[in-house]
Amino acid sequence: MAKFLLIVFVVLCFLSSFITVNTQRTRRSSNGRTRKQLRFDKKKGEFKVLQVADMHYADGRKTPCEDVLPNQLFHCSDLNTSVFINRMIKAEKPDLIVFTGDNIYGFDATDAASSMNAAFAPAISSNIPWAAVLGNHDQESTLSRAGVMKHIVTMKNTLSQFNPEGIQVIDGFGNYNLEVHGAEGTSSMNKSILNLYFLDSGDYSTVSSIPGYGWIKPSQQVWFQETSRKLQKTSKAPGLAYFHIPLPEYARFDKSNFTGVRQEGISSASVNSGFFTTLVETGDVKGVFTGHDHLNDFCGKLSGIHLCYGGGFGYHAYGKAGWSRRARVVVVSLGKDETVKSIRTWKRLDDEKLTAIDEQVLWRRSSSGSRRKKPPVVNRG
Repeated sequence: MAKFLLIVFVVLCFLSSFITVNTQRTRRSSNGRTRKQLRFDKKKGEFKVLQVADMHYADGRKTPCEDVLPNQLFHCSDLNTSVFINRMIKAEKPDLIVFTGDNIYGFDATDAASSMNAAFAPAISSNIPWAAVLGNHDQESTLSRAGVMKHIVTMKNTLSQFNPEGIQVIDGFGNYNLEVHGAEGTSSMNKSILNLYFLDSGDYSTVSSIPGYGWIKPSQQVWFQETSRKLQKTSKAPGLAYFHIPLPEYARFDKSNFTGVRQEGISSASVNSGFFTTLVETGDVKGVFTGHDHLNDFCGKLSGIHLCYGGGFGYHAYGKAGWSRRARVVVVSLGKDETVKSIRTWKRLDDEKLTAIDEQVLWRRSSSGSRRKKPPVVNRG
């Protein structure tokens, strides 16, 4: 009998270990589907994110391009946006594709679900994990804002989530976080060493006395703060944040303190919700990435955080004839200690060579061995 009980105990221990390991490798989404665990590439020691901002996809071949050169107009449609995504995926081979809103242009999309299926098709066919947030135009077709996000979370290979699990009250649709673990077989394979935050920045103000665009509400900020603090207890990992509408602080930059171009005004909300202060106080987010203003593609540093635009991507979106559509790439690199060493970014243009421009370092970890400097000796005579 004792021998039998010992065998049962060993089997139960094995099964428990097996279940634990496998739940660490995959997570089950709110719709019951298994989601792939994001990981750093073991050979390169990197994690690469491709940001696609403002596709403005509508009805495919039927949808004409906006603001292109006369010789481009006749053959140009939504399909050019799809070709650009495919080119970027092939050139950069990202580990994650992030769509930062206005994924479809609702006013011109005959059927929202069909437009989304076509817009995200290149990401789906690549078998690369992808995530999306909403802009201010996604809900203007045949689906509500909630309906759009509900459709997105059912799509293949997406890591998008409708809203945080277990949170009963939160504004918007598409507030969630993703953890990027260390490479398989390393000591950090079961912990997050990079945290990604996705938020719904809204569409338009619902307060009659406040005109203009939406903003990130207090309920979302509380969720972000609590999530960040929880993650920071287990790992002091840096974070990146993605949403659509830029913060008012983007207007603090001029040509002297950013990399890239600013060719239009900053179309943020007309009120400041204080989310930038929340980001600074929480301390883990090193870069914020938005879209919305198609002719701006700059990155500038403010209070230790880089505020970046993706740059206009879609062809059925306003742009500037002769100014190439573009995409932003972010590469997070590890040090020998399997923690994040640096965060770099650049953009690629949709020209003949997919020209890479404006490479810059957004964040670099200070030397772990650096010692606190002694105050200088003052000769008081």
